[in-house]
Amino acid sequence: MATKLKKITVSAQCVAPEQNKSDLLVISFFKDSKTLPNCYKAIDKVAGGQISTMIELGDFKASLNETTTLYTAKAPFARVMLVGLGDPDALTLNNLRLAAGTAVRVASKLNTAKVTMAIHAIADDVDAEHVGQAITEGVNIGRYDYQDFLTKDKVDTTTMKVIIADTKEANVKAIRKGIKVGAALADGQLQARILGNTHGGEINPGTLAAAAGKLARANGLQCKVFNDKQLKDMKMNGILAVGQGSANKSRLIMLTHKGRKAAGTDIVLVGKAVTFDSGGLSLKPSAGMETMKHDKCGGCSVIGAIIAAAQLGIKKNIVALIPSAENMPDGNSYRPGDVFTSYSGKTVEVLNTDAEGRLILCDALTYGAQMKPAAMIDMATLTGAAVVALGTHYAALLGNDQELVDAIKQGAKVAGEPMWQLPCDEGYLEQMKSRIADLKNTGGRQGGTCSAAAFLGEFVGDTKWAHIDIAAVADTDKEQPYRTHGATGYAVRAVVEYLRSL
Repeated sequence: MATKLKKITVSAQCVAPEQNKSDLLVISFFKDSKTLPNCYKAIDKVAGGQISTMIELGDFKASLNETTTLYTAKAPFARVMLVGLGDPDALTLNNLRLAAGTAVRVASKLNTAKVTMAIHAIADDVDAEHVGQAITEGVNIGRYDYQDFLTKDKVDTTTMKVIIADTKEANVKAIRKGIKVGAALADGQLQARILGNTHGGEINPGTLAAAAGKLARANGLQCKVFNDKQLKDMKMNGILAVGQGSANKSRLIMLTHKGRKAAGTDIVLVGKAVTFDSGGLSLKPSAGMETMKHDKCGGCSVIGAIIAAAQLGIKKNIVALIPSAENMPDGNSYRPGDVFTSYSGKTVEVLNTDAEGRLILCDALTYGAQMKPAAMIDMATLTGAAVVALGTHYAALLGNDQELVDAIKQGAKVAGEPMWQLPCDEGYLEQMKSRIADLKNTGGRQGGTCSAAAFLGEFVGDTKWAHIDIAAVADTDKEQPYRTHGATGYAVRAVVEYLRSL
């Protein structure tokens, strides 16, 4: 994994934005503004009246994430960028996050080394600490580009300093608190993206385990890795079955954050990490198979979430379980029609070897439930049905405890990572019952996301559990306002916001 993450240094200063020397000053406007807000009049004066002229002419509409850059002659800032926040009545914390990310992506293309941000000046109702968090998340997430294999035309990734300018000392103190939180959340998401983008020729269950161990040591986490021989002794036959056709043997990675001295496990996070999914003997079509390096993104997001939790010092004992396999066709591959006994003791009939994620998750969920946590959350690129149901705008959220589901939805709202709840009750479980075994690994096309979740629910016992299907949002082929194509690290910040709320 060659990516070297160059973080942006974010700080806050008690200074008037127009007085802070920088390569670029970023300010924001609400949609269809006709007059210059009072908070920007001093900036406009220093910029020679260019900003007010543009607003009065209506040349800058300030739609969400719209930008324009003006150049100044003698101002402390060489350029001033206007970024749109959209409708003032629809302002959210995520709009600030998006604006910051959008601005820093443009700033990177301009090779700017020092950026002053005052995009919050117009948003009076947003808490200053949240401002610091949102801007820090936005600039770090927005600047990341997966360009390890480009030999030319790379976007500039040299060191950049971002200064959030505010004229009130109390605000600056609060912004600094938010910066610390935002830095941890952004780091967790970026680590998830780096792992998620790494191609299958470079990453496999063994190298993913090694990378997780390195990250664990850097962040004060405990790491234990179960190899294929240990998994066989433990009878984790689901994880083994999926990986038995590959030369790269399966692993179960366990990371532990000890947030309090008392024994016991408060939260278990489980993430699917199929490092490459060919579909096995139920081979996928060749078109689009290259994106199956992203079938490990659930596990990568779990790694990112526990890293962020550790950096924030969350006072809970958290265990992350990442079952990892490579699903390949081979003479030793598991076959449609095979029946295996899972770690729980339940038998599973395999109808389709491309419905493999639930098979590695079921063993890990059983193992996690044995720890008797207060709650368990899994993340997985599980079903194409989630893409059909929700498009690429929402993750699917399901579970057996409404209070837990609601708390995660709230965390997702704060994080700007929307999730939509779907059912997974008894009717969907009926679709997963086999005539020759306890369960089968696919229930047909109808309600595929719901029936897959119902299958997983059979392995959690009486543990409060939520399932996040990120198949639709784990990666993108489009450059979006504050993130590029590739792995998104989706649900890292949503889950950590949930953990912070406990």
